[in-house]
Formats: sequence, C-alpha cells, structure tokens
Amino acid sequence: MKRSTKIKKAVIPAAGFGTRFLPQTKAMPKEMLPIVDKPVIQYVVEEIVASGITDIVMITGWHKRSIEDHFDYPFELEERLREAGKEKQLAEVRRIADMANFIYVRQKGPYGNATPVLCAKNVIGDEPFAVLWGDEFIHANPPRLRQMIDVFEEYGKPVISGVRIENKKDLSRYGIAKVKPVKGNVFEVEKIVEKPDPERAPSNLAAHGAYILPPEIFPIIENLKPGRGGELWLPEAIDQLLKIEKVLVCEIKDAKYYDTGDKFEYLKTVIELGLQHPDLNGNLRAFLRSLKI
Repeated sequence: MKRSTKIKKAVIPAAGFGTRFLPQTKAMPKEMLPIVDKPVIQYVVEEIVASGITDIVMITGWHKRSIEDHFDYPFELEERLREAGKEKQLAEVRRIADMANFIYVRQKGPYGNATPVLCAKNVIGDEPFAVLWGDEFIHANPPRLRQMIDVFEEYGKPVISGVRIENKKDLSRYGIAKVKPVKGNVFEVEKIVEKPDPERAPSNLAAHGAYILPPEIFPIIENLKPGRGGELWLPEAIDQLLKIEKVLVCEIKDAKYYDTGDKFEYLKTVIELGLQHPDLNGNLRAFLRSLKI
C-alpha cells in the first residue's frame, strides 16, 4: 500500500517531570514555564498550526492538567473579561482554545522519550505524523515544521529537523548526525551519534527537536530493548528504522533555537523575547543597561 504524503496530526510529548527546574516544576509542568506572557508549549502549538496541522495529540500525565486547562475554554474567565470590557484579552484566550483540535493521552509505560510516541499509536493509526517536544521551540520563516513537511512531501521519507551547532563544546548536548548531501538543505542520515565527544562528532548538524515519522516506528518501539537508564529512547528506534528505509535531515533555514529545557538557556530566551515584546522592550532594554555587571 502506498504511504500517504499528507501529515494530518502532530504529537507533543509533555509527560516528563521537569526535574532540572525543581522545585518550580513540583506543581507546574515545565511546558507551562512562561516566556514573558506565553507558556513554552504555546509556541510549539503555534508552530504546528502555522505549518498547516490542526489535530494535535498531547501525551501528558497526572501532573499536567494545567496544559489541558490552558488550551480549553475558560468560561468563568471569559465572562469576567467580557463584563470588564477587556475585549483584547478575551479575544486572545478564545484564540488559544480555537487554534487546534486537542487530543489528550495519558502516558503509560517505561520512561524514555520513545514511550510517549508509542502512546499516540491508537490515535495516529496507519499514517505518517509529526513529533515536536513540548519544552523547546524554534523560530524560523517558514516555520520549522512547514519546511520539514515540504521535504516529506517531495521525498516521502521520514524527516528530522537539523540545526547547526556553532559552539563546538555544545555538540555533546545533542544527537549529532553523520550525513551525506541530497539536495540543498536536505541530507540523508547515515547514523546519529547521541551526545558525542565534541572532538569525535561526525558533523556539527544536530538532528533533534522535531520529527516526521512513519507508522512503522510503532512496532520498532514496541520491540525496542531498554537502553541507557533502562529507558526507551527515540534515537535508538530511529537507528532501527534506518535499517529498513532512508531517513532525511532537513537543515532548518533561518532558524533560531530556544532550548527552554535548560535553566540558563531558558533565562536567555525570556530576556531575548522580552526585548522583542512590544509592551516591554523599551523598559527592559533600559533596565538591562542600568545593571552594573
């Protein structure tokens, strides 16, 4: 049977505990950490919607109810905003709920970033789908996922987003791809080395953050043996996928990567986007210049 070349659904794994941000994440999901006045996960959803997908499957856990509430219709809040004549705020909270069709699945199974992908199996069915993490995002024009979908529609092969890591010492934080060129910003993956020694990294192209995967990934994960820490890892499933078909990397054009799962990178993101915020940029810029650092 010929595989569909249309991506209709996206999966956002959002069930992790966010231990790097404890105690803040004891009661608040890391995906809900604010970037000025929007949570991280809203940036991810907006990228998906801007790429033409409106069916979004969120893999959550018992401690992630605030994510569901954020993308729901807040009747009492809307009524209070309406009574107070705050039409701008009312329109914004309504827009958030109207952006997409949200489907929530509670994560079951062992730890590891392959498990939430498998949890989406019954919703995804027998069709290709996108995966984007809920605690990081990329600004790009066109959106990162749209660039990846264009590559998938042309080649019909699984696609991973790729970003060049300019600082050599940072290569040890990512999955680094050994690749061969296909065309332009498209490369074929030969292998992915997870968190390599910077001196032995096969390139400076990090292949991570967003994926377009075929349904064949599900039985691979189901039969995957636990890896590091006794967990199921998506890079190891992709290694198995490479044995049966080509996997491509789309190097994202005009990309700015925000790793909001890291404390320092999160603070940098808040400051950078705060400087771009129309209501804050002037005062924030003046405040930063006033600091005697």
